[in-house]
Order: sequence, then C-alpha cells, then structure tokens
Amino acid sequence: QVQLVESGGGLVQAGGSLRLSCAASGRTFSSYRMGWFRQAPGKEREFVGIISRNGANTNYADSVKGRFTISRDNAKNTVFLQMNSLNPEDTAVYYCAATNFVGPATTPRRYDYWGQGTQVTVSS
Repeated sequence: QVQLVESGGGLVQAGGSLRLSCAASGRTFSSYRMGWFRQAPGKEREFVGIISRNGANTNYADSVKGRFTISRDNAKNTVFLQMNSLNPEDTAVYYCAATNFVGPATTPRRYDYWGQGTQVTVSS
C-alpha cells in the first residue's frame, strides 16, 4: 500500500512557475514508477509525465515538454513536478500516481495508487 499526498499548488500568473511535491508513505516508493496527471473541469484526466524508478528516465506529454520537469528523491520518498512558463491552459487539478506496470503508462488505468490532487490555477 502506498499513500500519496500532493502539495505546492496555487495561483500563479501566466509565465510563472510552480513546483509541486508528492510525498509517499511506505518503504517501497523506489519500486514504483511515478506519474503526474492533470484534470481540468469538464475534461478527462490527462497524462503529464512519468519518471522511472531510479529517476534516470522521464517521458512527457507534448503539451508540457520543455516546460515541465519531473524529478524524484527516493531517500525522501518524494517526487516533484517543476512547472515553468505556465499558461492558462495548464489550469487543472494535478495528481501524482504510482505504477507497477512495466509497459507504457500514459493512461490512468495503468496506475495503482493516486494522491488527492492539488489545484493549479494560471491567470492570464
């Protein structure tokens, strides 16, 4: 069992930056790939990016590539989402999630555990 708690969301102006954190409980954090998703009102949950178990590899959605960076600190059971050059289209609730799935994990159903989400609002 893994419990995930996101933090760091808030209101930011367009062009600004935010750094989200996701703290995980349990001793098996490093055995999971960690993903970030987001969900805007009236829209489906959207893949943002994923990081490998040891943090060496990442993969991002085209919509955030070059602006967002995922990192992790396995010693602190935490994964981060650094978001730069934010625009109003990035407004959403952001979720971190853990997966044991060994293949491509860009859909929510591939994930085993989810955080409660943190709101990010970007004003124009």
